[in-house]
Amino acid sequence: MNYKWVALSNTTLGVLIATMDASIVIISLPAIFRGIGLDPLAPGNIGYLLWMILGYLLVSAVLVVVLGRLGDMFGRVRIYNLGFLIFACASVALSLDPFSGGGGALWLILWRIVQAFGGSMLTANSAAILTDAFPARQRGMALGINQITALAGQFLGLLAGGLLAVVDWRAVFWVSVPISVAGTIWSYRSLRETASGGRGRIDWLGNVTFAAGAGILLAGITYGLQPYGGSATGWGNPMVLAGLIGGVVLLVLFCLIETKVKEPMFRLSLFRIQAFAAGNLAALLTAIARGGLQFMLIIWLQGVWLPLHGYDFEDTPLWAGIYMLPLTAGFLVAGPLSGYMSDRFGARLFSTTGLIVMAGAFVGLLLLPVNFAYPVFALLLLLSGLGQGMFSSPNTSSIMGSVPPQYRGAASGMRSTFQNSGTALSIGVFFSLMISGLASSLPPALTSGLRANGVPADTAHRLASLPPVSTLFATFLGDNPVEHLLGAGTLAQLSPAQRDTLTGFGFFPNLVSGPFHHGLVIVFSVATGMALVSALASALRGRHQRAGEVPVPTPKGKQEWRRARSS
Repeated sequence: MNYKWVALSNTTLGVLIATMDASIVIISLPAIFRGIGLDPLAPGNIGYLLWMILGYLLVSAVLVVVLGRLGDMFGRVRIYNLGFLIFACASVALSLDPFSGGGGALWLILWRIVQAFGGSMLTANSAAILTDAFPARQRGMALGINQITALAGQFLGLLAGGLLAVVDWRAVFWVSVPISVAGTIWSYRSLRETASGGRGRIDWLGNVTFAAGAGILLAGITYGLQPYGGSATGWGNPMVLAGLIGGVVLLVLFCLIETKVKEPMFRLSLFRIQAFAAGNLAALLTAIARGGLQFMLIIWLQGVWLPLHGYDFEDTPLWAGIYMLPLTAGFLVAGPLSGYMSDRFGARLFSTTGLIVMAGAFVGLLLLPVNFAYPVFALLLLLSGLGQGMFSSPNTSSIMGSVPPQYRGAASGMRSTFQNSGTALSIGVFFSLMISGLASSLPPALTSGLRANGVPADTAHRLASLPPVSTLFATFLGDNPVEHLLGAGTLAQLSPAQRDTLTGFGFFPNLVSGPFHHGLVIVFSVATGMALVSALASALRGRHQRAGEVPVPTPKGKQEWRRARSS
């Protein structure tokens, strides 16, 4: 088999398993927490829940640039292969969690961080390996398949998590073991270095300030979602504010350091290349919008729409993944096709058009009622998937094709950093918007609804005073929050009719539909604006690179295209 196809198939497997594991635990968290004997909605356990989701994303956002730079220095295939090995070992450790309770949760969080480290080595170098292996005329197609597989993996992880959690919570982690072990053996036996790396020097000061700054900033965002004092969120927490400010200061210091050192890890000079700068800005904003879309759709389906249509709360995680399949289908159709077409006609046309289609889908979702007709919803998801697929493949090809060959590892890591950071930021931004909306309108609605169905006043007031993040995560976890919070003791004191009403399919969804829809309007309005700004950035990326040309940034910040001496 031609080596370039071996490289494409192996790296596609690598990014698929890495991105699937980033989202697979989201749907399966109820089964995981039950398996280790931990109540995910207890106020003291919300931190475990958040870190189970965000720990993987945080590590991915922080380390991909460093690992891409190490690939440039020591060999992209070498770092990639080591990443597969680390990922496989972490998958085995996750499936063998020997503890229960908080200890079991900490074991999973720590090994998820190790797994994310291995996954970052895969994603940071896969695009660079493909860019080295494929000629310019086929590069968009190859990167399109790779990129769209990575994005589709995020949604396939939701479906896989729902299916496997029904079997056993450990199966969520078992599934990665044979795939990662086989991938490790295959990559060590088949991949080879096709680009000469330069040893250079490791930018230790830059590495430390970037990792610390990005890590502290994203950790501050994570803790900002948790209640503090009498507030529904933690944005007024001095520790959170210190983390946000300190993280930004460290990142500014990092940028200053990178302009002074001889061999920086984050090559700011690459932003002189118009296609690189515009493509990464568009990728960041699109990742924020896409992350918000993903989590809001899950909550919308699991917490409101599916129960209203007669689905048990325990079954909603699986069915939410199934009903979101049109989004993945759009990715899979548009990604490779737009990548192939962009090789001939340029990235600007397809990526910009895709973002406009994506913005139109957001507007359509914004106009839908909470209890929508599914065919219309499915069509809007398909359009969103098509738009994101049209954007992602050409945009990745444009970014990677715009940089000199010796910087492709660093460019791939920088691209992944913007994408992963956007996903992590989207959770903080959109969850905060939703929690703030629920904090003002949910307590009185919950109090009156419980009192109208026979719940004692003190119990109703106590439940309505709980942090709204618990209610939000209850919908996210496929759990009936009213039944969970009232408990068997209180329910036993009510009449059968009252009990049936409170624990039925309609009480909680109807209770939250008003404030939830208000939050959806805000979320999708912001996402629409981000998609349109991304489209503008994409349109300003510059002209199409022809096959056989290489980019050369000039001191004046412009970009020249010169004919390569060899292909």
